[in-house]
Amino acid sequence: QVQLVESGGGLVQAGGSLRLSCAASGRTFSRRAMGWFRQAPGKEREFVAAISWSSGGTYYADSVKGRFTISRDSAKNTVALQMNSLKFEDTAVYYCAATYGSSWPPVKYDFWGQGTQVTVSS
Repeated sequence: QVQLVESGGGLVQAGGSLRLSCAASGRTFSRRAMGWFRQAPGKEREFVAAISWSSGGTYYADSVKGRFTISRDSAKNTVALQMNSLKFEDTAVYYCAATYGSSWPPVKYDFWGQGTQVTVSS
């Protein structure tokens, strides 16, 4: 099992920035990749970004390319999502996820955090 705890959400004006962090614990040595997802009110959860834990390779949804950056800190066992040039439509609950799978980009995630709210005011 892998436990994931997100932090860093909050309220920000459009055009501003936020940095989310996800701390992983438990059986993390088997983890192959981590990702961020989001779910806006009344919408389905959608993929935002993923990072390969071994290579550091990244993958992004088209909607956030050039604005969001995912990164990892192997020593601290954390993954971060730097969000710049935020838009109203980025408002959502953001979830951290981890996978044992070897597909790239990942197609299935095994563990999920509880989520952190990001609200962008227009």
